[in-house]
Amino acid sequence: MIDIGVNLTHRSFNADRMQVIERARTAGVEGLILTGTSVRGSRESAEFASQMPGYLYSTVGVHPHDAARTPADTIETLRTLAASDHVVAIGECGLDFNRDFSPRDVQERWFADQLALAVDVGLPVFLHARDAHERFIAILADYLPDLPGAVIHCFTGSGDALDDCLDRGLHVGITGWICDERRGLGLQEIVGRIPPDRLMIETDAPFLTPRDLRPKPKKGRNEPSFLPHICRAISGFTGRDHDAVATDSTETTRRFFGI
Repeated sequence: MIDIGVNLTHRSFNADRMQVIERARTAGVEGLILTGTSVRGSRESAEFASQMPGYLYSTVGVHPHDAARTPADTIETLRTLAASDHVVAIGECGLDFNRDFSPRDVQERWFADQLALAVDVGLPVFLHARDAHERFIAILADYLPDLPGAVIHCFTGSGDALDDCLDRGLHVGITGWICDERRGLGLQEIVGRIPPDRLMIETDAPFLTPRDLRPKPKKGRNEPSFLPHICRAISGFTGRDHDAVATDSTETTRRFFGI
């Protein structure tokens, strides 16, 4: 298994970051892709990933929450970071009309600029969309023909939104949201629609700790060693063999990110 979304430079990992990696290895996680969500975070993730080539990789991008605080020279900074071999995607980028931490027009501008960058540098995009599906698709559609790939990270949308993403060729990342007996019911019902060659798995650690995890982790922190638990949940809700979900998602991830 490969965890396609880990916020490993988050401060909650400061005291035991290397131990978190070792626990992931012990649990059978074959690689981690560290998520870049700001200029500073992207640089930190890329620098840390460079220390463990072949196991750690990273994305570089600006999350919509951070769009309003993004310097004017950000795209060129991301372009420089993206030249490293261990940087495998542009993102996390997209739209978030749920929290609206950045004005929507600012989110849209930075989303489009990062899509254009991904086309220029020939990297796939690692995408975020929450309560913004129509605008998200409208902006993305102009770039899809020239992008090498696009994965919607932490998908939590409706069945119609999922079908729309699949019809447009997107890959789909599933997190521990599927383990939530309150918010995850809709996802549990539709996850089986995702073809095996479009499905990837992720923790989004330290966030989105699976609610049904036993025993519950200290301080409620999620970490990549819990990825097999998410894989088992997907297996249960799709009726597919656990080993098949693990193998297929790993092959899909390696092919998509070129790792």
